[in-house]
Amino acid sequence: MTTAPAPARRDAEATKAAILKAARHLLARHAHADITLKAVAERAGVSPPLVLKYFGNKDALFARVMSFDTDADDLLDAPLAGLGRHMVRHVLASQRDRGADPLLRIAFAPLHGDRGDILRANFRAQVTDRLAARLTGHDAGLRAELAVAALIGLGVMYGIARGPRLRESDPDEVADRYGPLVQAQLTPGA
Repeated sequence: MTTAPAPARRDAEATKAAILKAARHLLARHAHADITLKAVAERAGVSPPLVLKYFGNKDALFARVMSFDTDADDLLDAPLAGLGRHMVRHVLASQRDRGADPLLRIAFAPLHGDRGDILRANFRAQVTDRLAARLTGHDAGLRAELAVAALIGLGVMYGIARGPRLRESDPDEVADRYGPLVQAQLTPGA
């Protein structure tokens, strides 16, 4: 006689990722003060106690959501010579595959009052300042901000304005066309 296998436990990492995705989604659409753990749990398909188990409380959860560290790791994970194209490709893949661009969270900072200041400070330290540190030549900080501004514009057109031609285009073709625009800020004299 064979016994039925025990029910599979939900993968903890997948659950944490679903909770973070739900919290990011809500944070991009609502003020921090208006978001409840119950709403995050419902959107993630989990129970509120599970959110508490993994993140402790709302402040700890949103501290993770307001961090750009992991996203910046992926965004900046290419040699400088090809970084512009890589960054464009990353923004498009994030939008297409995950339905969200992690950089676009900065566009919603004004919704979050004092927490918006935290979001802006994290963005500067973890994205633009980190990118600037990789650059050589004159005005590295300004060039990093301009490169990131071009990426945010691309993300807005794809994810918020939902430009139909952009959304229908091959991501590699877009990266080939738009990557040099971003790369021009990353490479002095380009």
